[in-house]
Parts: sequence; C-alpha cells; structure tokens
Amino acid sequence: MLQDQDRIFTNLYGFHSPDLDAARKRGAWDETKFLVDQGRDWIIDEMKKSNLRGRGGAGFPTGLKWSFMPKQNDGRPHYLVVNADESEPGTCKDREIMRHDPHLLVEGCLLACVAMGAHAAYIYLRGEYVAERVALQRAIDEAYEAGLIGKDNVHGYPFDCYLAHGAGAYICGEETALLESLEGKKGMPRLKPPFPANMGLWGCPTTVNNVESIAVAGTILRRGGAWFAGLGRPNNHGTKLFCVSGHVNKPCNVEEEMGIPFRELIDKHCGGIRGGWDNLLAVIPGGSSVPMVPADQIADAPMDFDTLRGLGSGLGTAAVIVMDKSTDVIRAIARISYFYKHESCGQCTPCREGTGWMWRVVSRMAEGRAQKREIDMLLEVTKQVEGHTICALGDAAAWPIQGLIRHFRPEIEKRIDDYAANPHTDPVRVAAE
Repeated sequence: MLQDQDRIFTNLYGFHSPDLDAARKRGAWDETKFLVDQGRDWIIDEMKKSNLRGRGGAGFPTGLKWSFMPKQNDGRPHYLVVNADESEPGTCKDREIMRHDPHLLVEGCLLACVAMGAHAAYIYLRGEYVAERVALQRAIDEAYEAGLIGKDNVHGYPFDCYLAHGAGAYICGEETALLESLEGKKGMPRLKPPFPANMGLWGCPTTVNNVESIAVAGTILRRGGAWFAGLGRPNNHGTKLFCVSGHVNKPCNVEEEMGIPFRELIDKHCGGIRGGWDNLLAVIPGGSSVPMVPADQIADAPMDFDTLRGLGSGLGTAAVIVMDKSTDVIRAIARISYFYKHESCGQCTPCREGTGWMWRVVSRMAEGRAQKREIDMLLEVTKQVEGHTICALGDAAAWPIQGLIRHFRPEIEKRIDDYAANPHTDPVRVAAE
C-alpha cells in the first residue's frame, strides 16, 4: 500500500493549481540545477538504480534506454521525443499529468535531455487532447518566462521544449510512426534497425519515452534511485498510475505501488466490483491490446509486468478494464477488433488483410453465425498475424482474440449452437436474457 509521502503525482485530480508557483510548492523544479550539474553519467546511473521500467506499455528499463544514446557527438543534434499520443482504448493516465501536473513533465524533459546530450524535446500529443495541449503549453511558457528552460536558462544547460499536435491516428503511438508524423509525413512505422537511438527524428539520435516515464524522473533523481527501487516488487519497482474503468463502482485514475494485488486495488480505490466479487467475469489488465484474464486467475494477482505476463496477458499501460457477468465478451472483443482494423495503417499485408478478416469472423461469432471449426481457423490466423508485422499493431489485434478463445471458447461454441438451433432468433438478445 502506497504511503502519501511516496506519491509523485500529488495533483493528479487537479484539486490544486497546475501553475508554476503551485508546482514549486509541491516540489517541482526544486534544486534542479544541482541535478543538472551532476552530469549525464550520474543521472543515467540513478535512473538505472531506480529500476524504472518504461510506463508506455513495453516495460523496458528507462535508464538503460537513455544509455543507448551515443556518448560521442558526431555533429548531429540529439533529441528527446515524449509520446503523449495515449490512444490505447482504456488508457487515460497521461492526460491527467498534462492537465494537472505539467511542470513535472517539463522538468523531466530537461533532466532526460541532460542525460542524453540533447538540447530539444518534442512532446507529441494525440489529436483529441486539446485541453491538455493548452495546459502543457501554458506550463512551457511559464518555464521559459522564469528562465527555467530556454537557450540561456538558470540551469546553465541550453534546452528547448516544443509541442506537436497529432491528428488522432492510433498508429502514431508507435514510436517510429510518431517520428514520421513529427517530420510531416504520413504516420507509418519504420523498419528497424536502424533504431531511433542511432537514426531517429530527422536522421538524428533520438529517444522516445512515455509521458509518465519522463514525469517521474525529477522526483526519482531528487529522492534517489534507491528510494524508488524500494517500492514495489522485485523487477517491478516504484509507483504506477492505474486507470480503472468498466464495471466497478467508482472508476478512477490512481497512483499506487507496483504489484498491488488486483483485489486491493479495486476494493481500496474503486469501491469494489459492481454487484460484488462473485459478479466478476474477466479483466483486461493493460489496455485493449492485451489478452483478457478470467476472474479466478486475476482476483488476487499482483498487478505488475511479470505476474501478468505469466498469466498470458500483460500490464501494458495499466489501463484496467473490468467486465462483470453482464458483459457479452464475444461482442466486446469484436468491438476491439473493429478498432484495430480501423486503425491499421495498411503497410503490412498480414495486418492490413488480417485485421479486417479477424473482425468479420469474430463479429459473426458474436451473432452465432459461424461454424465451430472456424474457431481454430481464427486462432491460426491470429498466430499468422502476430509477430509478422513491422510494428506491434498486428500483435495488438491478435492478442484480444487469442485471450477470448483461450478462456471463453465454450461461450463461442454455445452461441453457435444456439443460433443453429434457432437461426431466426437474435442471439444477442437471447444471451442478454
């Protein structure tokens, strides 16, 4: 259970002002010059000691990622790009940081740039985040006016921060598609290698990080990496923002210790499951791209990267979507499948053709208009899409369907049987009854 003194985002709910004076009272921009003066190697070493794993979904160690940036400058500028696209269905944590605690993000950008020898950061927001852009731009303007950032700032490290506003494409949340969009091109993922650390924005060394990963950096460096590493579970350290939606009594965004048991998270912060714990059917624990986990497996599971991977799912962005027994899971996954079909950029054949095919088959299964042999055929197609595309959107489209078949195959078979017995009856209405 996280103690109040260990919280990083102390204005997550916007009860206080997001402006510079209020942010400073909460601890932002405190002794930042001292941290900058410690230099590049010290900052990276502290981030490594903290064991912070990237909060954008993949969970890659942040300090290690920063260390990949070239130490010797070959004449090309280095860049930090902050991924604030946050288009994963169910995920709504970064927007609260940008609305209510934007100075933590701006300060984190400066410190991350020092660690990587970069002098400019670009924050890429999703097209729908208009209020967030306004709040973040105000914070950047305040930091410029106070001399905290800029060419000649009080920290003695030239640094500029820019906002870029996308047009609402989910694919631009993939780091290389985001870079393409930033360069003014169509947001389509790049082949790797070369990786962004060698050849990123405008062909220069670039690191792409999630908003939360950058926003926690200032507090980690002030309190020390060992403090952050002392929270959570082995290999899953620190605090994490969880966004809980769906069939709970009080959906919420909350900062908690990594590895908090699912039951404690829901009971403590969300007022329990709607209709009680016996009414829980399944949970999608990390945003719509990860497979669902049935109630009996997740009820007492620690919410961390490694535990959820062991359950055949993932923590992802910690966007916890709770589904009670009133949920038509087949229809829910069909709706998610439509999203991935709609958002595919069409560059890779398995994704371009496969997402549409999978959506059509799952939609027929939701109505019962399918053959049982098609279940295994659908599973086989998800395996042919998974891992065979340039970016992870193919995996994201395949995994929810794999989770459905893995845990709820009897539901699909029953739907097919019910439709075969009475093809003139609406199977969705029958399932609801």
